[in-house]
Amino acid sequence: MIKLTFCLRRLPHLSREEFQHYWLESHAPLVAARAKTLGIVKYEQVHAGLDALNTGIRASRNAPEPYDGIAEIWFESEAAMAAAGQNPGTAEAARDLLEDERKFIDLENSPLWLNRVDTIVG
Repeated sequence: MIKLTFCLRRLPHLSREEFQHYWLESHAPLVAARAKTLGIVKYEQVHAGLDALNTGIRASRNAPEPYDGIAEIWFESEAAMAAAGQNPGTAEAARDLLEDERKFIDLENSPLWLNRVDTIVG
């Protein structure tokens, strides 16, 4: 499996609640509707929260502020990703998602990368 990990920071004018609501209620259905075209086999949203508990954990490690969320997008393999890139409509689907992301994600401060997954436990 290949996973795209996307650590999201919200646009400055949005509260975390506004950001997470838009991401779940508006953006997620767009991803779901385009998943087959893009070769996505799994899409997960990890929403930041539990602030009272996280304050202590961060303090114990002198850690920075958390992201507002993490998107995890799974693909079957590198070959499957390449094949999906040849699907009719792939460029349009990717463009649609990026256009929507610009409405709520601070793209310049939201790192993303592709990675291979090795499950250690579970």
